[in-house]
Amino acid sequence: MTDIADILQREGVIDNNRWAFIGSVLALKARSELKPGEYSFQKNASLRDVIGTIVEGKVVQHAVTIPEGLTSEQILARLSENDIFAGAVKEMPREGTLLPETYKFPRGTTRDQVIARMQQSQKRVLAEIWERRSPDIPIKTPEQLVTLASIVEKETGKADERSRVAAVFVNRLRQKIKLQSDPTIIYGLVGGRGTLGRPIKRSEIQQPSPYNTYVVDGLPPGPIANPGRASLEAAANPARTRDLFFVADGTGGHAFTETYDQHQKNVAKLRAMEKQIQNDTVEPADDTPPAATSAPADTSPTATTPKPAPAKKPARVAPPARQGAAQPTTASPPVVQR
Repeated sequence: MTDIADILQREGVIDNNRWAFIGSVLALKARSELKPGEYSFQKNASLRDVIGTIVEGKVVQHAVTIPEGLTSEQILARLSENDIFAGAVKEMPREGTLLPETYKFPRGTTRDQVIARMQQSQKRVLAEIWERRSPDIPIKTPEQLVTLASIVEKETGKADERSRVAAVFVNRLRQKIKLQSDPTIIYGLVGGRGTLGRPIKRSEIQQPSPYNTYVVDGLPPGPIANPGRASLEAAANPARTRDLFFVADGTGGHAFTETYDQHQKNVAKLRAMEKQIQNDTVEPADDTPPAATSAPADTSPTATTPKPAPAKKPARVAPPARQGAAQPTTASPPVVQR
């Protein structure tokens, strides 16, 4: 008890007479009820209020945000870097079993306790969404729903696109067309590391991997990330469309189409836009006079980094004509069953 009084006096919570605190604790018969932890007190709080806060265990709750679309390995890395947590994680959680969300934890919470809470939240949310899923989606199990949602999560960060992206993949599953999702290529190459750090090579498009949906039929064997609630909802209740293709539109979103011909036109628009941006950013030679006019191209504490910007899939310049689901390679025409 004297240790507590010393800390409170050192931090300026109580005045220099620590014996007044000790006497008050004894008078209130609260000595055995004082709880350890990190506390925040109002300025000039009374001794009764200070003692009451410690007895009730009203410890400081730290907000920790886990963004959507991270792999389990990436989430564990964030938890390891956060000094409000204690201990090491005994076992890597399975991909897709953690719910991205903003949580609140007291200092000293073990990392295993954090993982357990995220897994419990994921089970609860998944069960709720599975119960109200559309009855005609070609998804047989909750685990498959998480896998589809993880692909949707990695394909777009725009809230108004998720259900439409999900519809493209659901339509392809129904027609037994390969999903052709670039993020599945990346997961097959780097696994839980999550990011490739460079454009996908042409040779990697058809590189055999259980996760590469340019090679395998249907869904990959498991999730490629931990999807958030919104992507799970989109996968369970996709938009009612006939879209089979989408490609980046150059503004952070995507253009959706039902036919390959229209899709190719959208790809051409994207390439022209990319080329224009490249031309606009090339500096003129020293002997080249400047152009008359030019137009710029459009371009409570939290213990983790903020959620990344929503445009998860920027337009890639190389290799050409590969963006979004269902973008066939130049070596073979698209397989589209009508």
